[in-house]
Amino acid sequence: MYKHPWLPNLDLIDEMLKEIGVNSLDELFNDIPAEIKINRLLNVAKGKPLSEYEIEKEINEKVKKNVELQAPPFIGAGICPHYIPNVVKFIIGRSEFYTSYTPYQPEISQGLLQALFEYQSLMAELLDMDVVNASMYDWGSALAEAVLMANRINGKKTVLVPENANPFHKEVVRTWIGGKGIKIEEVKYDKNSGELDLEDLEKKSNIDDISAIYIQQPNFFGIFESNIEHVIDVAKHKRALSIVGVNPLSLGLIKPPGSYEADIVVGDGQELGLPLNFGGPLMGVFAVRWDMSLVRQMPGRIVGITKDTNGKMGFTLILQTREQFIKREKATSNITTNEALLAIANAVYLSLLGKEGMRELTEEIYFRSHYAAKKLTEIDNVSMPFRSDFFEEFAIRFPIEYDKISNKLKERKLQGGLKLSDYTSLFCVTEVHDKKSIDLLVSTIQEMINGVETS
Repeated sequence: MYKHPWLPNLDLIDEMLKEIGVNSLDELFNDIPAEIKINRLLNVAKGKPLSEYEIEKEINEKVKKNVELQAPPFIGAGICPHYIPNVVKFIIGRSEFYTSYTPYQPEISQGLLQALFEYQSLMAELLDMDVVNASMYDWGSALAEAVLMANRINGKKTVLVPENANPFHKEVVRTWIGGKGIKIEEVKYDKNSGELDLEDLEKKSNIDDISAIYIQQPNFFGIFESNIEHVIDVAKHKRALSIVGVNPLSLGLIKPPGSYEADIVVGDGQELGLPLNFGGPLMGVFAVRWDMSLVRQMPGRIVGITKDTNGKMGFTLILQTREQFIKREKATSNITTNEALLAIANAVYLSLLGKEGMRELTEEIYFRSHYAAKKLTEIDNVSMPFRSDFFEEFAIRFPIEYDKISNKLKERKLQGGLKLSDYTSLFCVTEVHDKKSIDLLVSTIQEMINGVETS
């Protein structure tokens, strides 16, 4: 049998099959239905095993096909480009963090445990929440876990979710609650302000089966919701849990969700020192206020601080909710790993910025995104569909189909916003978009619109 350069034991297959009492590979895999088997050689590796040099050469050829943009991408939808200090990359690249797994044995994992404890502490301070876990996969799965958690606590089956919440997160929730009998009821938003429609909220909360009410801050359109307290009051009145989804970076400008007495807070740490990287990996944030009915039902893990038998400070996992631990069938989550490395990146990033640095960064993003919106709306017949204030992301309505504009931008090696409708797009502007980049975007769009109108 041919010896594969990376699979040296292939010539021992017959011996291994004999050892386990199987006559052939077909017999080994006979539990797999024949109709889903591929009875042909896979079209990979150019029909033969490639050497390391050949693979590296092939990858480099494909890399050359990538377009080098003239400016950072203007597309966001919850994942936005930011500058990541090199020290963040350096620290999480250290082998004690980069190669470590879940710290089951605290006696040999004190460094990793302390780093995660610091993440929890920093995030708790930023959110003004009492208990933060470490950690979830991303914002969408954190929201799904919050919905399931609310159902476990109160047994109710209806969750109110705004139409102006991130649609990608809502899709994850719908997937996760499949088979649970939980119903998602969407609350409308005001088409002028872009904010949650309070009248529709009151109307749809007028049932007894409300498990939780969710609100996103800023919402999917980047707009600040100005009635968070009212939404949480409605949840309390209905004896439902309040879930607030928040962009942690925006908290350099606005009140933290803990100040509203939110029950559960979810979000994503992507904007705190994590790269875009084709959409992942991300880092889900999950926090609750100090209520043991909430804490005991949290998914994920919590790192705590304690003292050993000699009185020396130490760290250990104090809440482990998986089925493989003592929880068994009462497990609150079946997540089998977490985003510990990315949580450490968040901790390093927040430590570098500090309170004043966070405020300066968010103000810079606020002003740059508003400058971009102002310049775009100076183009004839270009407008903003919503009148409320926003952060980082904003919607723009054009007089011509956005696909035409997007194609022109791509020709100029610019990545525009996310298409919301035929004539509307969602743009993202952060600290990495300088005036030159913004002006280039605006002038290209203006040229496109004027050219279409005069042709």
